[in-house]
Amino acid sequence: MQETSTKPYLIRALHEWCTDNGYTPYLVVTVDANTVVPAAHVHDGQITLNISHLATNRLTLGNEYIEFESRFNGAVEHLFVPVAAVSAVYARETGAGMGFEVVASHPYPGGDDAQPASAAPVTASPATGEAPADSPKPSHLKIVK
Repeated sequence: MQETSTKPYLIRALHEWCTDNGYTPYLVVTVDANTVVPAAHVHDGQITLNISHLATNRLTLGNEYIEFESRFNGAVEHLFVPVAAVSAVYARETGAGMGFEVVASHPYPGGDDAQPASAAPVTASPATGEAPADSPKPSHLKIVK
Protein backbone atom coordinates (compact mmCIF):
# COMPACT_ATOMS: atom_id res chain seq x y z
CA MET A 1 0.00 0.00 0.00
CA GLN A 2 1.28 3.47 -0.92
CA GLU A 3 1.87 5.87 1.94
CA THR A 4 -0.28 9.02 1.91
CA SER A 5 1.31 12.42 1.39
CA THR A 6 2.18 14.56 4.40
CA LYS A 7 1.26 17.71 2.46
CA PRO A 8 -2.45 17.99 3.41
CA TYR A 9 -1.64 17.29 7.06
CA LEU A 10 1.03 20.01 7.09
CA ILE A 11 -1.36 22.47 5.43
CA ARG A 12 -3.98 21.78 8.13
CA ALA A 13 -1.37 22.04 10.89
CA LEU A 14 -0.02 25.37 9.65
CA HIS A 15 -3.57 26.70 9.20
CA GLU A 16 -4.29 25.77 12.81
CA TRP A 17 -0.96 27.23 14.02
CA CYS A 18 -1.68 30.53 12.26
CA THR A 19 -5.18 30.67 13.71
CA ASP A 20 -4.04 29.80 17.24
CA ASN A 21 -1.42 32.57 17.13
CA GLY A 22 -3.74 35.23 15.74
CA TYR A 23 -2.11 35.19 12.29
CA THR A 24 -3.84 35.11 8.91
CA PRO A 25 -3.14 31.88 6.98
CA TYR A 26 -2.46 32.41 3.28
CA LEU A 27 -2.28 29.76 0.60
CA VAL A 28 -0.20 30.11 -2.58
CA VAL A 29 -1.64 28.06 -5.44
CA THR A 30 -0.21 27.21 -8.85
CA VAL A 31 -3.28 27.48 -11.06
CA ASP A 32 -4.00 24.82 -13.69
CA ALA A 33 -7.08 23.53 -15.51
CA ASN A 34 -8.21 21.68 -12.37
CA THR A 35 -8.13 24.75 -10.13
CA VAL A 36 -11.33 26.79 -9.74
CA VAL A 37 -10.46 30.35 -8.70
CA PRO A 38 -11.39 33.77 -10.07
CA ALA A 39 -9.19 34.00 -13.17
CA ALA A 40 -8.95 37.78 -12.96
CA HIS A 41 -6.86 37.40 -9.80
CA VAL A 42 -4.34 34.92 -11.17
CA HIS A 43 -0.91 36.47 -11.76
CA ASP A 44 1.95 34.61 -13.43
CA GLY A 45 0.03 31.36 -13.07
CA GLN A 46 -0.42 31.73 -9.30
CA ILE A 47 -2.95 33.08 -6.84
CA THR A 48 -2.49 33.84 -3.16
CA LEU A 49 -5.61 33.26 -1.06
CA ASN A 50 -6.60 34.26 2.45
CA ILE A 51 -7.90 31.04 4.05
CA SER A 52 -8.67 32.43 7.50
CA HIS A 53 -12.00 31.58 9.09
CA LEU A 54 -13.08 35.22 8.72
CA ALA A 55 -12.38 35.27 4.96
CA THR A 56 -13.88 31.87 4.11
CA ASN A 57 -17.15 30.01 4.44
CA ARG A 58 -17.48 26.22 4.43
CA LEU A 59 -13.71 25.75 4.43
CA THR A 60 -12.72 22.13 3.87
CA LEU A 61 -9.02 21.29 4.09
CA GLY A 62 -9.19 17.76 2.70
CA ASN A 63 -6.48 15.30 1.75
CA GLU A 64 -7.01 15.75 -2.02
CA TYR A 65 -8.85 19.08 -2.35
CA ILE A 66 -9.37 22.37 -0.54
CA GLU A 67 -12.78 23.93 -1.03
CA PHE A 68 -14.38 27.06 0.32
CA GLU A 69 -16.41 30.13 -0.49
CA SER A 70 -14.92 33.61 -0.34
CA ARG A 71 -15.89 37.10 -1.42
CA PHE A 72 -14.21 38.85 -4.32
CA ASN A 73 -15.41 42.41 -4.87
CA GLY A 74 -18.51 41.63 -2.83
CA ALA A 75 -19.52 38.56 -4.85
CA VAL A 76 -19.37 35.12 -3.24
CA GLU A 77 -17.21 32.72 -5.22
CA HIS A 78 -16.78 28.96 -4.78
CA LEU A 79 -13.10 28.00 -4.89
CA PHE A 80 -11.68 24.55 -5.50
CA VAL A 81 -7.97 23.90 -5.14
CA PRO A 82 -6.30 20.50 -5.54
CA VAL A 83 -3.84 19.99 -2.67
CA ALA A 84 -1.29 19.03 -5.33
CA ALA A 85 -1.45 22.63 -6.66
CA VAL A 86 -0.58 24.25 -3.31
CA SER A 87 2.94 25.66 -3.38
CA ALA A 88 2.96 27.30 0.08
CA VAL A 89 1.01 28.07 3.23
CA TYR A 90 2.18 30.90 5.48
CA ALA A 91 1.26 33.54 8.03
CA ARG A 92 0.58 36.89 6.35
CA GLU A 93 1.91 38.87 9.29
CA THR A 94 5.28 37.13 9.63
CA GLY A 95 5.86 35.18 6.40
CA ALA A 96 6.53 32.06 8.49
CA GLY A 97 5.28 28.93 6.78
CA MET A 98 6.19 26.11 4.46
CA GLY A 99 6.65 25.66 0.73
CA PHE A 100 5.70 22.54 -1.19
CA GLU A 101 6.53 20.82 -4.41
CA VAL A 102 3.73 21.24 -6.94
CA VAL A 103 2.70 18.17 -8.93
CA ALA A 104 0.06 17.71 -11.63
CA SER A 105 -3.36 17.74 -9.98
CA HIS A 106 -6.36 15.52 -10.50
CA PRO A 107 -9.50 16.77 -12.27
CA TYR A 108 -12.46 18.11 -10.34
CA PRO A 109 -14.45 15.18 -8.88
CA GLY A 110 -17.06 14.17 -11.44
CA GLY A 111 -15.16 15.63 -14.40
CA ASP A 112 -15.19 19.08 -15.95
CA ASP A 113 -19.00 19.18 -16.07
CA ALA A 114 -19.08 18.98 -12.26
CA GLN A 115 -17.31 22.32 -11.77
CA PRO A 116 -19.59 24.80 -10.02
CA ALA A 117 -21.24 27.50 -12.13
CA SER A 118 -20.20 30.06 -9.51
CA ALA A 119 -16.57 29.60 -10.55
CA ALA A 120 -16.87 32.22 -13.26
CA PRO A 121 -14.03 34.74 -13.20
CA VAL A 122 -14.44 37.99 -11.33
CA THR A 123 -13.37 41.11 -13.19
CA ALA A 124 -12.87 43.56 -10.31
CA SER A 125 -10.56 43.71 -7.32
CA PRO A 126 -11.15 41.32 -4.39
CA ALA A 127 -12.62 42.22 -1.03
CA THR A 128 -11.29 39.49 1.26
CA GLY A 129 -10.39 36.29 -0.58
CA GLU A 130 -7.16 37.24 -2.33
CA ALA A 131 -4.03 38.44 -0.62
CA PRO A 132 -3.46 42.17 -0.93
CA ALA A 133 -0.54 43.14 -3.15
CA ASP A 134 1.34 44.68 -0.21
CA SER A 135 1.13 41.62 2.06
CA PRO A 136 4.45 40.04 3.07
CA LYS A 137 5.49 37.09 0.97
CA PRO A 138 6.62 33.90 2.66
CA SER A 139 10.27 33.90 3.60
CA HIS A 140 12.59 31.03 4.38
CA LEU A 141 10.06 28.38 3.39
CA LYS A 142 11.14 24.79 3.53
CA ILE A 143 10.15 22.94 0.35
CA VAL A 144 8.49 19.62 1.19
CA LYS A 145 8.13 16.88 -1.41
